Amino acid sequence: MTEGQVLDIVRDSIYTIIICSAPMLLISLIIGLIVSIFQTVTSIQEQTLTFVPKILGIFVGLIIFGSFILNNITDFMTNLWTNFSIYLG
Repeated sequence: MTEGQVLDIVRDSIYTIIICSAPMLLISLIIGLIVSIFQTVTSIQEQTLTFVPKILGIFVGLIIFGSFILNNITDFMTNLWTNFSIYLG
């Protein structure tokens, strides 16, 4: 296994991690921004107010984007196992 192959695997894995985590991170970011604006407008300074909406948003996001994430991870693993004989020798 050469250094180039290792770097290709690492690059593909980092790309897969970014693509799979992006929907959940964006949902959390948008909900946090909306709650922060709401807190600023109403002068409510409760730190725990953002947890419940974020958790609910993440659950809904997993329901919506779960198949997309699973397909990306499955494609990555299939590609990795398909090229396994190349990596050995």
